Amino acid sequence: MLKQSVLALTAACLAVSQSVSQVEANPYMAVDVATGKVLAHNDAFKRWYPASLTKMMTAYVVFRALRSGQKTLETPVRMSVAATKEPPSKMGYKAGSVMTLDTALKIMLVKSANDVSVAVAETIGGSKARFVAMMNAEARRIGMFGSHFANPHGLPDPNNYSTARDMALLAAQLRREFPEYAHYFSTEAIDPGEGKKIQANYNILLGRFNGADGMKTGFVCASGFNLAGSATRNGRTIVAVVLGAARQEDRAVQAAELLNNGFATRGGGGATLASLAPYGSNNNQVTDLRAQICSQQAMSDRWDGRDVEGRLKINSPYITAMTRDPIAVSVGLISKAPDVQAGKALHISQVPIPLQRPMRGNIKTAVN
Repeated sequence: MLKQSVLALTAACLAVSQSVSQVEANPYMAVDVATGKVLAHNDAFKRWYPASLTKMMTAYVVFRALRSGQKTLETPVRMSVAATKEPPSKMGYKAGSVMTLDTALKIMLVKSANDVSVAVAETIGGSKARFVAMMNAEARRIGMFGSHFANPHGLPDPNNYSTARDMALLAAQLRREFPEYAHYFSTEAIDPGEGKKIQANYNILLGRFNGADGMKTGFVCASGFNLAGSATRNGRTIVAVVLGAARQEDRAVQAAELLNNGFATRGGGGATLASLAPYGSNNNQVTDLRAQICSQQAMSDRWDGRDVEGRLKINSPYITAMTRDPIAVSVGLISKAPDVQAGKALHISQVPIPLQRPMRGNIKTAVN
């Protein structure tokens, strides 16, 4: 019995040690949402590809439009031809399909669908380009001085970058300014219906870390595995942002440690998001992890973190196994795309707009 206890304690200590060393290797930040106090940080001002963490800013712009009354949760979101051409992750709805803005937000923030993200941007901004301008205007207004957005989804673009500090600021701002929409970030899964597979949230803290209630994940080869995770205990909410982890499990382990340590820290002093002075060198160059993250060896190594049935194996004393299925919310269309009968002429709205084909290899599939 004593031997088993010693082994368990040793394993837990090893897991913590591994977690600490992993956290120290890449940018991160933990913040108390209510006070803005910075609880932990490393390379917080280093430029990074946010990948699908970008969708937090997309959601922020949408929430502003809802608050102002310009749109409602029942506003129809129509899939355009341009939206349907976005690379995965995507829902694959046909051009002309229509859903509510409420449904689109659930799909965008749980499934992280790039095609729906563009449809949302076109609905709110009138065009993708105008929406991106709105994203950058809001980023400047709330003080995200190390960020620039080039699209509403986070697919690879050299002009779409951010920092751990800015993502923590955005996450805290979302929780403070729009508490009524916090449920979009804590949704565990979506159920598309019609016999289609339930899509679980990529944020594996949900249902596994005590108090976890959000927020968003992101991955492209250049960024590594990113996570903005939030948790609430005894009325106190903390956000942890981890950028550039080597695998999905690592970002969750790092975030869990940061959150747990944050809840153990109270102190009133120290820097805040507003007062923390920029530090570090080469902060104007975006880090690119493509060679490390998407080499054949790296992709092979990542599979070693799963057991024989494909389940995640997470070495963290703060993350427990999920003993139930994720709670899924239903999503669906208001109306499907019209069928085109054989021999029937296309309506002008269904004719695709010619687009320049990107060079092979320039666009990578985003998995979150």
